[in-house]
Amino acid sequence: MQVLGFMLAAIAVGAMITVQPAMNAIIARHVGSAFVATSISILVAFFCSLLVVALSGVGRAAPATLAAIPWWAYLGGVVGAIFVGSGVVLAPATGALAFFVCIVAGQLVGSIVVDHYGAFGMAVREISWSRLAGVFLVLAGAVLVGRG
Repeated sequence: MQVLGFMLAAIAVGAMITVQPAMNAIIARHVGSAFVATSISILVAFFCSLLVVALSGVGRAAPATLAAIPWWAYLGGVVGAIFVGSGVVLAPATGALAFFVCIVAGQLVGSIVVDHYGAFGMAVREISWSRLAGVFLVLAGAVLVGRG
């Protein structure tokens, strides 16, 4: 039952992030640059994260701890910047629905590969016909939304 709570929280976060590209596009129009808007959005996120860290008192960000993290794990920040920046550029062109259906389709394609190989320390969950069918249905949905 606990997993259901996490799933509902993920749905709520998913619903919440649907407005992020539109908000960032507004910033981009005002500042005249998708890159500046991306930087502003990530800067605000950074300060919010610092506030959560300060209020929670949880975590170890000592230099020795940070040095022990594999270098490639820090590329997650690059992926976040690409996501935010692509939302600023792509969502206004595609519309929110098409943008996010395509994002989800891409996430599912990447996720099925990550699960199959157990990449990045994830548990191995082999590709099955039912998993492929689920991914195919979302890809088909992306095509339908793109046509509509």
